[in-house]
Amino acid sequence: MYKVQQVFNQSYGSYLEMYGENNDSDKVARAITGCKTPAMGGNMTTCHDCGSTHMHYNSCRNRHCPCCQSMTREKWIDARKADVVDAPYFHAVFTVPADLNPLIYYNKRLLYNLLYSASSETLLELARDDKHMGADIGFLSILHTWGSNLSFHPHIHAIVLGGGLNKSLKFVAADRNFLFPVKVVSRLFRGKFLSSLKRLYLEGKLSFPGDTSILQYPQEFNSFLTRMYSTEWVPHIKETFKGAANVIEYLGRYTHRIAISNSRILDAGDESVTFSVKDYKSGDKTTLTLRNEEFIRRFLMHVLPKGFVKIRHYGLLSNRTKRKKIAI
Repeated sequence: MYKVQQVFNQSYGSYLEMYGENNDSDKVARAITGCKTPAMGGNMTTCHDCGSTHMHYNSCRNRHCPCCQSMTREKWIDARKADVVDAPYFHAVFTVPADLNPLIYYNKRLLYNLLYSASSETLLELARDDKHMGADIGFLSILHTWGSNLSFHPHIHAIVLGGGLNKSLKFVAADRNFLFPVKVVSRLFRGKFLSSLKRLYLEGKLSFPGDTSILQYPQEFNSFLTRMYSTEWVPHIKETFKGAANVIEYLGRYTHRIAISNSRILDAGDESVTFSVKDYKSGDKTTLTLRNEEFIRRFLMHVLPKGFVKIRHYGLLSNRTKRKKIAI
């Protein structure tokens, strides 16, 4: 099997010559290139019968490394089995218009957090509304930042419990095929995100490097906001599984996924790498070939800020309330 590690070993030096060094990205690159090599240290086992020895090199355990996610994912899933309520679940995906992507990229920590807050507040507010469910729900939110071709495409996956506790602490089930009206979700999410974005701008907390520099000027920023308000935002919500066993398996597909897995690498050479790509409009699979340096550049776009919490729990499934309320 070809590995992402091979591409980094072959061309990370030339990538640095082209694009320069970034501390967070360099730490990830060094971890990937050193994973399960002498650079990480190891331990030696000896056969008591024949005396032969075998060296086992340590994993890097970096959350962006394709070689290190399987065990981490299995441990996380095993720890969650006691937390998941045996009920139907919905899968909601919150995306933003592509024109916002450059601004998010240059303000990763700030605007990734805004994606979480705007999407979570949308779900909690609609669920508590008596017109919809009139209950407190619970869900997990997971940030993904990539498209299938490794482009920058930040979006939130929310795994939502299909029901919640009303004011009488009785469980209210959602409609089996329907959580909330998509247009209502879209407009509320859009309003929350853009109003908070404007607040961050007025507080002087946003950065505007590169191709976002024009947005530093009030007239341009306000014009940009107007365009974003007039753009249709398209979230997706669907029921995907029923019962705790299924949700645990489903969660495993999203919680520890990274930009690209080794299984998608079809060929890796001295100058280029070819990998499988899914066309989400047609559903077809195709291939994409990139120069190694471009592949590395795209891969490193998805390095999360240091200490950033990727998996977050809300409502009934938050760490503060899930044991107390679910027990009821």
